[in-house]
Amino acid sequence: MSLILPKHTLSRRRLLQVSGLSGVGFLLGGCGTNLFSDNLRQISEPLNQSLEALLLTQKPTPEFPVSAIEADKLLVNTFDFTPQIDPAQFRLTIDGEVNNAMQLSMTDIQKLPLTSMVIRHVCVEGWAAIVQWGGVRLRDLVALVQPKSNVRYVYFKSADGYYESWDIASVIHPQTLMAYQKNGQPLSVDNGAPMRLASPIKLGYKQSKWVTQITFVSNLLPTKGYWEDQGYEWFAGL
Repeated sequence: MSLILPKHTLSRRRLLQVSGLSGVGFLLGGCGTNLFSDNLRQISEPLNQSLEALLLTQKPTPEFPVSAIEADKLLVNTFDFTPQIDPAQFRLTIDGEVNNAMQLSMTDIQKLPLTSMVIRHVCVEGWAAIVQWGGVRLRDLVALVQPKSNVRYVYFKSADGYYESWDIASVIHPQTLMAYQKNGQPLSVDNGAPMRLASPIKLGYKQSKWVTQITFVSNLLPTKGYWEDQGYEWFAGL
């Protein structure tokens, strides 16, 4: 399997060499109501044994009260351009080494349980902000597509050409979200609407905005992540 990812030249954003958290079928033409209702029930069903073991060992990180939100401190960083995506036409493609590849609309995604968390977003550039994110836990999407037992990494492709890889343990962490809300309001385009990654266990550059495709793989591809592939240091963990 190959994943074709566009290359860009280094643009506006100045990065430091740091250790980032990394490592990380058939496509259904749409997601009908009956199919989605059947898949929604799978969230509470067991995954394969390797994922079940990871689920049992993971613990959430401390969160903050809503009163701690720093609304003005979350800066907007864009590596190339800000894509304009029609939420009504948006489809999140989830594919790769899974048993049940699918495409989900925002209506489909918003039928899943909403999780909200207040966490500190930490940027590689040296700033941080306490933000409330709301969305669907990524592990709930994992439960729908049922990855094969040999899956170890997940790639995220964005509408602006950005891409990142995560390890499967980070993907199914209970505080890893595909977020569509920020501070209790619909996510803005600048902050990644319709959907973006949000997690307290990753630095900001790993939390892709405008995510349109999630691909499960058993081995890392030659491309690991946009900034990593520009020559910045890449580490399996932090």
